[in-house]
Amino acid sequence: MISNSGSMEHAELTTEQVLKRDIPWETYMTTKLITGTCLQLLRRYDNKSESYRAQLLDDDGPAYVRVFVSILRDIFKEETVEYVLALIDEMLTANPKRARLFHDNSLANEDTYEPFLRLLWKGNWFIQEKSCKILALIVSARSKTQDGIIANGEASNSKKKSTTIDNVLEGLIDWLCVQLRKPSHPSGAVPIAISCLATLLKEPVVRSLFVRADGIKLLIPLIAPASTQQSIQLLYETCLCVWLLSYYEPAVEYMATSRTLPRLIEVVKSSTKEKVVRVVVLTFRNLLWKETFGAQMVDLGLPQIVQSLKVQAWSDEVRELEGYIFKFAYWFL
Repeated sequence: MISNSGSMEHAELTTEQVLKRDIPWETYMTTKLITGTCLQLLRRYDNKSESYRAQLLDDDGPAYVRVFVSILRDIFKEETVEYVLALIDEMLTANPKRARLFHDNSLANEDTYEPFLRLLWKGNWFIQEKSCKILALIVSARSKTQDGIIANGEASNSKKKSTTIDNVLEGLIDWLCVQLRKPSHPSGAVPIAISCLATLLKEPVVRSLFVRADGIKLLIPLIAPASTQQSIQLLYETCLCVWLLSYYEPAVEYMATSRTLPRLIEVVKSSTKEKVVRVVVLTFRNLLWKETFGAQMVDLGLPQIVQSLKVQAWSDEVRELEGYIFKFAYWFL
């Protein structure tokens, strides 16, 4: 089992540091932990330039994915696991569309999700963070026609036990909620959790899982005015999550009984970042006619705030929201 090291020196590892390691692939082949074909592919890929690796992935991407996944499945040495996760992270950061390689038909018999799902709970922070980022990307890249069958595309009557997409999404949402409740890393856990949620909540099924996991209450404390670049990005992604949830009725019902609206209004009053204001305004537009939100918006002074935003020459969304509020006030107040 991978050691669950909590040391800060491990927590602060960077991808660049990890990729400088020299991994003894030949030893792994001698002990039959990797095959000869695996070794050949690794020798061809390892320690090469980014452009050369990109060409290899263009030519034979699924073969490299198979190698990386098999190493994460069969080898438990922490340094090697970190190294392979860093390789995958580097590959997906350079081109996120490569996440589709994990769903190639040639990998139909590979459980490409399982290693990352397992490592979320068993690794140190570097391993957890990389596994989360990678898993969120490859989940989002799947063909939705696979849902309800098997995560990796196998026939549903296959005798081989495999990880279903439901298993993956539930496991991922559980882990993200744990990070928001009790972060594994003092400064890194909440931002990575929110960033992944902002990607995953585009899917209705994830919104449902998140609400069932009582996740909305974990977002509310994060809806607060921000000043530093890092905190502004976290606020933006949190508001993006709230906006995505505003399309889901059970989430809206929960928000109606919480401090969500007053906090969003405080953010709009104090924010100087257009992307933050825009996503909050879009959320107001969704919520205006639902529950008691419209009346609350008027009581909390939103019409006056919208007027001041117009003076600041904010975007079309603000002018549109003003029209909606005017209509609401005309009909209901």
